[in-house]
Amino acid sequence: MRFIILTKRSILVFVLCLLLAVASASIGLNSLSSAVATVSTQRVIPIYCVDTKDKICSISFDAAWGNEQTDELLDTLDEYEVKTTFFLVGDWVKKYPESVKKIAKKGHDIGNHSSTHAHMPNLSAEQMKEEINDCNSEIKKLTGKSPTLFRPPYGDYDNNVVNTVKSMDMYPVQWNIDSLDWKDPSPEQIVKNCTDKLTPGSIILLHNGAANTPAALSKVIEGIKEKGYKIVPISELIPKGDYTTDVTGKMILSDEN
Repeated sequence: MRFIILTKRSILVFVLCLLLAVASASIGLNSLSSAVATVSTQRVIPIYCVDTKDKICSISFDAAWGNEQTDELLDTLDEYEVKTTFFLVGDWVKKYPESVKKIAKKGHDIGNHSSTHAHMPNLSAEQMKEEINDCNSEIKKLTGKSPTLFRPPYGDYDNNVVNTVKSMDMYPVQWNIDSLDWKDPSPEQIVKNCTDKLTPGSIILLHNGAANTPAALSKVIEGIKEKGYKIVPISELIPKGDYTTDVTGKMILSDEN
């Protein structure tokens, strides 16, 4: 009787060990599958900055809602003879056409910031194209030029967004320096945010509707120039030709260029 009990226990232990082995093998296969899937769907990254040894950088403004500060910003840019890039939402363009014309007339880049400030990853490729094309059309009506730069609203993107923008012969552009002006820090803090981490090829993010941006802008420009940098529109910062972006979003021209 004792012999039979021991045999049953042995069988039970064997079965438990077998189940554990099967479970471990399954986990291993799942991990391998995940690794393969990750490699096969490698993340595509937009342009955050540019690979260059020259001390140049770009200032950019996103315009999606208000317009009370745009003229003041443009006056400051005129005073320092600086050209920048404004990313405009289509709805904003429709609401403030004279400001769009003024931005273009003063020689600043105008980029596309979507038609309705939508979360682009939530859209199909066709819906994304509609958002981008509608905004491009509104801008072209007023300026005669269709934008070649696109910045996704909220900085929100995935592979589908980046690939769709590229398929439209446009550059997907982010930023590597965030002023955080939308959080309404002091003008002094905005200047610090914009200049402390400045490197060749940097793209700085500001907004035309943040409370303290107009007060900070002159000091931002002065701080950048004191470091020996030239400020250019993003269209001049980005080199022409085939390119890749590294894991940080740095734009690097392909070897064949």
